[in-house]
Amino acid sequence: MKEIDPVHLAATLIRCPSVTPTEGGAIQLLEMLLQQAGFACTRIERGGISNLYARFGTTGPVFGFNGHTDVVPVGDVSAWTHAPFTGTIVDGVLWGRGATDMKSGVAAFVSAAITATRSSIPGSIAIMITGDEEGPAKHGTLAILDWMQENGEQINHCLVGEPTSLEQFGDMIKVGRRGSVNFKIVAEGTQGHVAYPHRAKNPITALVKLLHRLITHKFDDGTDYFDPSTLAITTIDVGNDATNVIPSQARAGFNIRFNDDHTGASLTELIKDLARAVSLRTGVFFDVQATISGESFLTKPGEFTDLLVEVLRAETGAAPKLSTSGGTSDARFMARHCPVVELGLTGLTMHQVDERVPVEEIRRLREVYLKILQRYFLSPPTT
Repeated sequence: MKEIDPVHLAATLIRCPSVTPTEGGAIQLLEMLLQQAGFACTRIERGGISNLYARFGTTGPVFGFNGHTDVVPVGDVSAWTHAPFTGTIVDGVLWGRGATDMKSGVAAFVSAAITATRSSIPGSIAIMITGDEEGPAKHGTLAILDWMQENGEQINHCLVGEPTSLEQFGDMIKVGRRGSVNFKIVAEGTQGHVAYPHRAKNPITALVKLLHRLITHKFDDGTDYFDPSTLAITTIDVGNDATNVIPSQARAGFNIRFNDDHTGASLTELIKDLARAVSLRTGVFFDVQATISGESFLTKPGEFTDLLVEVLRAETGAAPKLSTSGGTSDARFMARHCPVVELGLTGLTMHQVDERVPVEEIRRLREVYLKILQRYFLSPPTT
């Protein structure tokens, strides 16, 4: 099988309109390429989502790549310089939805993995591709991990190909992520006339008191590897157009991004305690609902992260920053299985109109992935 050009593969993947949860032909294409290269491929279908697990080799250690081919919606198509699903290359730049996040990253590690298997490697390479990272993420990487557990598949270390570079290629890798929990609060009061507020229990006033307590609450000072936890209010809704009526109900939503001082459960209890305190003072009842989308995780610096740092230093001339910043990714699920890091392209245009990436950066990423594989199997890390 001839060399897989990562730029050509990335452009071809972009031409697959795989907006979550649509597969769009992207996973089918990768399955065909990996099968031709000698990988044992398994399609994992769950909840209307297509996923792929491909493995080359039968012995350990097992190095894993994780990525996704689903993309976010394109927005206003007329605002794009080049149509979002044409994979256009102009003046050395690849344009299209998924160019940065993260079809080019997938193309780079698939190309590197296929090349690596042409030499004798003392171990195995596993590739996990999901179509549900940009969506609810319930039937993507989680479905792959469930299948792996049922079939006795074990990965020793994993690299997620998300766009992690901040300003220039190779300046940052992610060794962890903050946790995320979303809250919905409904304040239940008593409706009344605005001229007689003492006869009502105003849920808006009580909700404002609670929200003030929340935004002024100091959760922590940060930890060794994480910034301080943060809270952001995302919505306040009343739905009352009457100027002479105190409504009976008010709603609010907010998100907390938290470090390893907390868990989603501990924060849920804290918010409920604060709500109970305000309820006792106002007589307004609060219904608090929490949805934990991910716990914080950390792959502590050690042999595995050192290997990646040294490869990037050799490529760029500078050591990358080890960071836990940003949103969530499927690394939060892989962290339950094995040590995991994220290393990928510069993410300046991800999710934007005119998403794009220099083709030279895709080629550099492919070479970085290949060198990581070569060094990994030369001297497998134990941490």
